[in-house]
Amino acid sequence: MFAGCANSSPVGLVDVNRIVQNWAVYQSFQQQLLTDEQGIAQSKASPAVKQRQAAILQKKYQGITDELTKQIRDAATKVAQQEHLTLVVTKEGVGYGGVDITKDVEKAMNITEKATPAAT
Repeated sequence: MFAGCANSSPVGLVDVNRIVQNWAVYQSFQQQLLTDEQGIAQSKASPAVKQRQAAILQKKYQGITDELTKQIRDAATKVAQQEHLTLVVTKEGVGYGGVDITKDVEKAMNITEKATPAAT
């Protein structure tokens, strides 16, 4: 009964680092966060005001991070259902095994892989 499944795995792997490197939405988020952090650091506000601004910024970006994580999770869930996988884990920390579904997750999220610069 399971003879046809010998080379497949019920576990899918997602390379989150690759996704965030290729995902323009995430890159924009990171750039805006950096800009906002620099704005607070460079302002002439008192340390107490800067601390409150930083706390507000942290709360704002935690919400955005949660939303981006949800988008990755939703895409991975969709791919897992299509591929009949019972578990999806992040690739980081997995020594071997599993089926890498990163490209499929990127496709589900309309992410295009960035070209790697040619070696000179």
